[in-house]
Amino acid sequence: MKTLFDSYDRPLRDLRISVTDRCNFRCIYCMPKAVFGPDHEFLPQDELLTFEEITRLAALFVEHGVRKIRLTGGEPLMRKDLLTLIEQLASLGDIDLTMTTNGSLLLGKTQALKEAGLNRLTISLDSLDDDVFQRMNDVGVPVFRVLRAIEEAGEAGLQPLKINMVVRRGLNDDCILPMAEYFRGSGHILRFIEYMDVGSTNHWRMDDVVPAVDIIAQIDERYPLVPVDPNYRGEVARRYRYADGAGEIGLISSVTNPFCGDCSRIRLSADGSLFTCLFATQGVDVKKLLRTGPDDTAITRLIEAVWTGRRDRYSEERTDNGPTEDKVEMSYIGG
Repeated sequence: MKTLFDSYDRPLRDLRISVTDRCNFRCIYCMPKAVFGPDHEFLPQDELLTFEEITRLAALFVEHGVRKIRLTGGEPLMRKDLLTLIEQLASLGDIDLTMTTNGSLLLGKTQALKEAGLNRLTISLDSLDDDVFQRMNDVGVPVFRVLRAIEEAGEAGLQPLKINMVVRRGLNDDCILPMAEYFRGSGHILRFIEYMDVGSTNHWRMDDVVPAVDIIAQIDERYPLVPVDPNYRGEVARRYRYADGAGEIGLISSVTNPFCGDCSRIRLSADGSLFTCLFATQGVDVKKLLRTGPDDTAITRLIEAVWTGRRDRYSEERTDNGPTEDKVEMSYIGG
């Protein structure tokens, strides 16, 4: 196995695979209806990478040091026959195979996902208040459907289960403490995510960001928290545990406290482009090489060139220079 390092000495460890650009939610911070309306043209089927192409490419990444693979979207459960892909990826060896989902399509599928080889799940949940939750997903999906899916996923053993809450000032920032109280003692890890300027359509403003330090202070005042060391270099969330032993929470603060310096992630879009940053403006096409023939030499050289030449540190640059426009949409490359 060959470990790759980029120009800032960051190792390649994590591969995030978007299996579809489609989603059944229209979250206002990701796929607002004004842009992703009924007439929006999603990728045609023949433009998507096949499961065999994804697995072939993932195997090469594993040979180059990747130890964690996360399936994303869009909403990954909208991709037909996803269990087949999970089985193929699980056969690649000792990797942590995970998936991020909005949970609305998860009920009745968790046991099959576990048996196919999925290790863990991350489920997005932005509020326990049904009115707020429906306003944020903007398609009328009730919160109880996701809560039932979380319960079922825990029973299926897809743990430790992580719950992601994107916090936007004036919209769901009053839901922080209720979320903390609900998941305390559950065994699940609640993670609060600062509202980010992903893509170019969510009308991001710094004024809408609730800084991670404010979130921590609010919870710590009610339930004292103790910092916890990261599990590994490049872990996204800053970890805290409840002083009374009721579990842990995480803070993903790419706006106010960027973690570019330890970023070990590369992203594969549903139509076969590699992106070295969530905030990238363009990717590198690998699909053409995948469909040229069975020889992996050119693909291997491309992977090595893309990572070793990587210089991305957008979140740090945003702090100094402000946000940039024309970034690829998050639904296209996954979160």
